[in-house]
Amino acid sequence: MNALLLGGLLMATGLYDIPLKDIEGQPASLRAYRGKVLLIVNVASRCGLTPQYAQLEALQKKYADRGFTVLGFPCNDFGAQEPGTPAEIKTFCSTHYHVTFPLFEKVHVKGPGQHPLYAALTGPAAKFPGEISWNFGKFLVGKNGEVLRRFDPRTKPDDPAVIAAIEAALAE
Repeated sequence: MNALLLGGLLMATGLYDIPLKDIEGQPASLRAYRGKVLLIVNVASRCGLTPQYAQLEALQKKYADRGFTVLGFPCNDFGAQEPGTPAEIKTFCSTHYHVTFPLFEKVHVKGPGQHPLYAALTGPAAKFPGEISWNFGKFLVGKNGEVLRRFDPRTKPDDPAVIAAIEAALAE
């Protein structure tokens, strides 16, 4: 594990070691996905980009058997477009888009309350630093936990560049 000593506390710096909570509020981490190719996405239910849920689910179905999964992180940081409770978010995703990929607790992807996962993905030491610009920003993570690519929110999940990057990561 990569770690950093900060204020006398040992802080995890590997993505797998960052504490998370699933959509049910249960403790989780990315350790359960070690060895898989991941697409980490900050999602929202009331956004113009919300139809990307359908494309994300299509990727999940197409590549799950090959060791790929989408991970959705609801976020209300942009235009208050994810105001729902965890139960409302889960219901929306399952009824409107038949989402089967894992959803996590609502997080802040920027600002003072930024979740440690997004601090690791976007901070100054990140491979692709810079603040998330809107809902549906995407990070492709390889089987070894390394961030391989970052895709703009407007880049659709079925864009040829996204598909090529997923297939290349799965082939490694």
